[in-house]
Amino acid sequence: YIAPYHYADGSLINNYAKPGAKYLLGADFMGRDVLSRIIYGTRISLSVGIVGAVTAFIIGVLYGVVSGYYGGKIDNVMMRFVDIMYGFPTLLLIILMMVLFKSTFAVTTPGTFAATLSAIDRAFGGLFFIFIGIGITAWRNIARIARGMALSLREKEFVEAARATGNSNLQIIFKHVTPNLIGPCIVRVTLAIPIYITFEAFLSFIGLGVNPPTPSWGMLISEGYQAMRSYPHLAIYPGLALAITMMAFNFLGDGLRDALDPRMK
Repeated sequence: YIAPYHYADGSLINNYAKPGAKYLLGADFMGRDVLSRIIYGTRISLSVGIVGAVTAFIIGVLYGVVSGYYGGKIDNVMMRFVDIMYGFPTLLLIILMMVLFKSTFAVTTPGTFAATLSAIDRAFGGLFFIFIGIGITAWRNIARIARGMALSLREKEFVEAARATGNSNLQIIFKHVTPNLIGPCIVRVTLAIPIYITFEAFLSFIGLGVNPPTPSWGMLISEGYQAMRSYPHLAIYPGLALAITMMAFNFLGDGLRDALDPRMK
């Protein structure tokens, strides 16, 4: 309802049309409205950012609070695994997983688990494997923050009182420890949303992102880059949309930090 045209509608008669009354931001090499494709691409980029943030938050908080609360050998083993994960650059790890996923599930036998995953990925326009790739790597920072706070909270008087009244470890973790560390974790994961959006844009730029003709900002920038000399607006406008969105989430994260982080009060 917001976009003037459907993202796939176009005519070669109007290819590379310059910004004007009909196409406010111009048309691409297939005559498709750039503004409409940017608007549709917003859904893709925001979906990746938000799903990545939610996944990182859930996995990271649960992993970190268990590691920090129990401490000792459990904490040592769990954090060594996190250290191993940190040994791989995040973007390189995501690229390797995307290549592995797309090559492994490209040719599948109908009715198999691989065929099901491939069908789900196609239904999501190529986003499903991106969600998995970001979800596997994005939780590490949150886990460290949650673990550090859990180490401190487990020695607090209210936790000792909960133990004395007969609460189990799980009850203490979910009723007393976790609620007190959610605020800083929300702040951190909100500040990371622009990073996840950038990951998706880069993956689409190099051809490992969403499936054409579904638009994403990275794909639009990649298509515009190929005609950058003659039609620079094709890459500039999606790039501006990406930059403004990243700036907005950074401001949101700063505001949440001022409101929720106890160290800022």
